Amino acid sequence: MIRALGPFAVAMLLAAPVMAQQVEEGPGGPDRVSLTVYNQNIALVEDVRNLNVPAGRSRQEFPGVSASIRPETVGLSGRGLSVVEQNFDYDLLTPGKLMESAVGGDIGIVRTNPGSGAQTTERARVLAANQGVVLQIGNRIEVLRDDGVPTRVIFDRVPANLRPRPTLSVTLDAEGAGRRETTLSYLTTGLAWKADYVARFDEKAGKLDLTGWITITNNSGATFSNAQTRVVAGDVNLVNQGGYNPRGVVRPGQRGNGTQTGGQGALADVYVYPLPEAVTVANNQTKQVGLIDAAGVPATKRYLNVINGFQTFEEPVAAEVGVIFSNGSGNAARALPAGVMRVYVKDEAGEPRFIGEDQVDHAPAGSEIVITTGEAFDVTVQPRLVSSTAAPKSSYYRWRTRYAMEYTVRNARPQPVTVEVRQRGLGRDTELSEQSIAGDLRDANTVVWRVPVPANGETKLTATITTGG
Repeated sequence: MIRALGPFAVAMLLAAPVMAQQVEEGPGGPDRVSLTVYNQNIALVEDVRNLNVPAGRSRQEFPGVSASIRPETVGLSGRGLSVVEQNFDYDLLTPGKLMESAVGGDIGIVRTNPGSGAQTTERARVLAANQGVVLQIGNRIEVLRDDGVPTRVIFDRVPANLRPRPTLSVTLDAEGAGRRETTLSYLTTGLAWKADYVARFDEKAGKLDLTGWITITNNSGATFSNAQTRVVAGDVNLVNQGGYNPRGVVRPGQRGNGTQTGGQGALADVYVYPLPEAVTVANNQTKQVGLIDAAGVPATKRYLNVINGFQTFEEPVAAEVGVIFSNGSGNAARALPAGVMRVYVKDEAGEPRFIGEDQVDHAPAGSEIVITTGEAFDVTVQPRLVSSTAAPKSSYYRWRTRYAMEYTVRNARPQPVTVEVRQRGLGRDTELSEQSIAGDLRDANTVVWRVPVPANGETKLTATITTGG
């Protein structure tokens, strides 16, 4: 029986969203369930149930599966079982759907007199249930409305096509009768996860404390109770995912690939992070679970300025400031999944203050991780092109250019700093000469100098770069 409160209430009934579906334990739901959640809004569900299956063909229903299931990915395994046919019924029972299904049929209308409490019941035929409910009662046509008279609507039955929750029905062919354990596995959308980190950096001590959280968001239309849950760091190839191509994506926040084997499980070429204990992931819920809590990680501050091409800047450019640390070595090494890392430092009163955040990529154990927190307005670099002349050709280029460069690095801080100056725009056959500080050819396109600058002072870096292109 459903209480009708007039045209506005009826409109709300018809527009009501799908209700959250509870995945129960035991009868009517899985006895055990596990989740493997990927970065790409997809998850693998493994649903274990004990079924009493008759010999031969029978139809078994699996209520409580995800409303966002991808039916083509369903797999069912069990002793002596083979699948003949499967159907996914996702037309869920709601007041609006119930009224829509009654169109062309009869319902009961019960009205209560507010004064006397007396009830009157009439049979009505539902003519329409679009933007409101149109009824035929005897020879008159009425719209179910709010006229101050309490009204209930009585339906004779629930249509067979409406389910209280998403249900997968499977026709099985069993070799023999009896109770047996079956495992239903499928992919579903609507489940996603991300990692978030908080780094509390102590510059004087050269250490940071790192806390990490796994955040799981569930919009799949189902609740998974006491689920053994894993999250997978790394992109897997998916077809028809809006043109998404994980290959060739370059993410910031990490330099120096790791070479250590971390404590996480490996699955093919991705990392699997099991959550420490079973969790209940409710529908329309965001849940956070601890990932890492490490204290006293060695860390340093880095100042960086990147110059693209050989040119003169009329004004100095602020250096990027960041924090560098490694995610362990040896037995303490730990791979970190991609996520946002937020950095805090203590002010003069000892209170933590947020100084910036950065996106970090999936970091194998033993990686050097760089978190860029912002720009240092009191540490600047100003490049100047002193001269540009032709140089002898090489085996790669018919012509090359010799650039004489000068970089003025200034520090307005009361402490000395070291600034990493990166000159980009190199070609092949690059030669460095006449350097005031020895540089390092980081790659075919970049040379790097580490420039020490005194407190409240400046350092001039000079170099001649001969390169093709």
